[in-house]
This record gives sequence, structure tokens and C-alpha cells, in this order.
Amino acid sequence: MADNMQQLNVIGLDQAGAEQVGGKLNQLLANYQIFYMNVRGFHWNIRGERFFELHVKFEETYNDLLLKIDEVAERILTLGQQPHHTYSKYLENSAVKEASNVHDGRDCVENILNSYRAVIKLQREILAAASDIDDEGTASLMGDYITEQEKTAWMLTSYLK
Repeated sequence: MADNMQQLNVIGLDQAGAEQVGGKLNQLLANYQIFYMNVRGFHWNIRGERFFELHVKFEETYNDLLLKIDEVAERILTLGQQPHHTYSKYLENSAVKEASNVHDGRDCVENILNSYRAVIKLQREILAAASDIDDEGTASLMGDYITEQEKTAWMLTSYLK
């Protein structure tokens, strides 16, 4: 029995599984950080006839991403892991790439849609890994994010048509 207890982390999850989920969450954190900075840049630099509409929407989006960044980092800590906190690590681990000098509203929205696709894909992987180790906290968080972001992706797709 003592050997089994040594393999569990502080919240009773398999330590190796928690490390794997924590690693995937660090990848998600990296994607969210780059995504966040891209949308901040879109908010600051948007031009054109849809300026007022998109300026507000981008602010709403980056504020939501900022909340998720904090939630993901705290979940990593809850699993007994350390969240990455350098942009070099984020750039190294992110499928979402930096966007610079983007001013056109349509280009900004397409970039945001592609970023949502990348994080949704990763969140599905995290959901599966969390479910495998009975990590309801992480699975629930990912399920909530996926549900919300799938609807947002549909809305952005509709905007682009």
C-alpha cells in the first residue's frame, strides 16, 4: 500500500499521468500566451471600416484569453507541476505562431479562427489524457473551454462568409 501512495500526487492522481497532463497543459499555456499577444496586437492595430466593431470584439477575446491563461497555469500548479513563464518557452511550445503587422480585419479574424482550431485540438488531447487518469478537474475545464470555443469558431466562420 505504501508503494501505491508514493505514486499519487497531493490530489490523489497518478503522478506520472499528472506529469503528462501537466506537460500538455504547459503546451496549452504557450498557445494561449501567443494567441493572447496576437489578439492584443490586432486590437491595437486594426484599421478600416469595421474598426469599432472589431476593436471591441478583440478586447473581449483577449480578456477571455487572459483569464484562461491564469486558470491553466493554476491547474498546472494544482497537478504539482510548474507552469512555464518565459516567452522563449512559449514560442518553442506553441502551435499558434506570432502574428505581426496585421491590420486588416478579415486577416485578424482568420488568424483568431485558426488559433481557436489549434487550441481546441490540443484541448481535446488534454481532455482524453485527463480522462485516462480520472482527472475530473482538468477534464471539466477542457470540456468547458471546448464547448465555448466551438461556438466562437462557428460564429467567426459565419462572420467570414
